[in-house]
Amino acid sequence: MNRPARLVTAALTASAALLLTACGSGGGDGASSDKIAGADSADTPSASPSVSATADGIDRPEIKLPSDMKLVFEGQQTGDAVKDAILADNERSVSTVWQAVAYGNLKKSGMGFYYTDAALRGVYNYAKNNNANKTSWAGTLRYFDRQVTVFDKTSAALTYCVDESKANVKDLKTDKVKVTETSPDSYVYYNTGVKKNEQGVWQIWKLHEDRGSTRCQP
Repeated sequence: MNRPARLVTAALTASAALLLTACGSGGGDGASSDKIAGADSADTPSASPSVSATADGIDRPEIKLPSDMKLVFEGQQTGDAVKDAILADNERSVSTVWQAVAYGNLKKSGMGFYYTDAALRGVYNYAKNNNANKTSWAGTLRYFDRQVTVFDKTSAALTYCVDESKANVKDLKTDKVKVTETSPDSYVYYNTGVKKNEQGVWQIWKLHEDRGSTRCQP
């Protein structure tokens, strides 16, 4: 069985080419006709105030991960307010996906708060498939070398690496974790497009994955 983020490959790469070299509209993945829980105002998860929420005045969905699922984000502060806000919303966005995978509640996961367009369809289908298969992960994912390129007041690109070497797939039916040997595929490069919505949230709308990228190898 593969590592956690390896399971996400098919869903997340549906949104087409690298943002920095080609800015086309996100492609469909078969879910465009389905209603995605949390994707509109009617289904937006109820907000739960937190330290980060009060800092920027935005009411945000509550995010809680199980104790055996740890996320480590490096490079949280750049000194630039816009870039730091994008990095903070990046942390929240990926956390909502893992919350959905861990607990199976797509509607209240918060994914619709931080993702939109093709990226939302991708992560929604990914979480939904993992829920159906009773599959999650345990261990630590490290997010590093996070770089922001700001285009204007409402659009930017974010690239980052993920180290999956200390995370393994968990079978929720048995609660057992299968340890997977570390390989070049344990390191993944992501290239995302983000845009700021009317609430001030930097949402991911487009995402490309390069598994085994030499940019992220130790």
